[in-house]
Amino acid sequence: MSREVSHCALYADMGTTTTRVWLVDGEDVMARSQAPVGVRDTAREGSPQQLKAALARMISDVGDQAARLSKGTPSHLVAAGMITSPLGLLEVPHVEAPAGIIELAAAAQNCSLPDVTDLPILLIPGVRCGPVRCDISSVGMADVIRGEETLCVGLVKLGLLPPESTLLNLGSHWKAIRLAADGRILSSITSISGELIHAAQTQTILASSVSRERPGAIDEAWMEAGMKEQRQSGLPRALFCVRLLEQRSDGNPEQRLAFLIGAFIAADLDALMTRNMLSDKSGVVIAGPESLASAWQHALARVRISAVTLSEAQLERAFLEGLRSIWMLYKAGSGLTGL
Repeated sequence: MSREVSHCALYADMGTTTTRVWLVDGEDVMARSQAPVGVRDTAREGSPQQLKAALARMISDVGDQAARLSKGTPSHLVAAGMITSPLGLLEVPHVEAPAGIIELAAAAQNCSLPDVTDLPILLIPGVRCGPVRCDISSVGMADVIRGEETLCVGLVKLGLLPPESTLLNLGSHWKAIRLAADGRILSSITSISGELIHAAQTQTILASSVSRERPGAIDEAWMEAGMKEQRQSGLPRALFCVRLLEQRSDGNPEQRLAFLIGAFIAADLDALMTRNMLSDKSGVVIAGPESLASAWQHALARVRISAVTLSEAQLERAFLEGLRSIWMLYKAGSGLTGL
């Protein structure tokens, strides 16, 4: 293994609701830290100060963990995700699709954030699909991703995401990302279904009807009933049916949550198939919580689309591999010695 590959580094992923930091030596994770903070906090508060403070604490935390283990000191930080958005810590413009590791490394930005860390930082850009400028007639063809591009690089490197397949990433936002034959990101479609499910669970009249916890398992019969109702009546009516089920004493909170999730799955699945992002001619790789990924796999099997689900360990490894690979290509191309 080369000296550069084994160099100790910090890696970070900032999302809408969660931020993660790793201290890594080559491919070995020395320490981890995670906090329930993300750019949604900036959107609510109008300031990124909470993000900066949380990231600084996590960096200090993994440093303390490494010190207790007598591990090395990191020389740089590589970060991706919503940290590079206007709601993050420093905006980095998207690159245009099709885009892969070469385009991402070329557009990555070296910066410093002394109120977060004294280390030099490399920020990975996201990817923009569709028209650069759009109006009400063309906005449906536009999309953006931040963070998933790095995951795609790592999954391709590890052989977990074949060319011309689709990655279905189920986080706060649900994203379908289509790869070209050369492994670059060709297009993507995003919905906020993850956030809407959480909002329905906690902030609407349905809060008393469903479990507020992330489901450990999703009842497939109830999920399919929710899919059927959405297709018959539309999403808003299908969601109100969850309330009716509670009033008529049918099902328990976990089953009614499965019905609700099924309604969202049907809405996104049908739209993605209409846009040819999902088809029986290419495979789908699903990333997300195990129960939700399994539910989507079941729904896809019903329309004869083969799909595989990835474990949290595989996804973590792939994301870190993406960060490492982009950084190494950036460093090789820039001739920098400070990173």
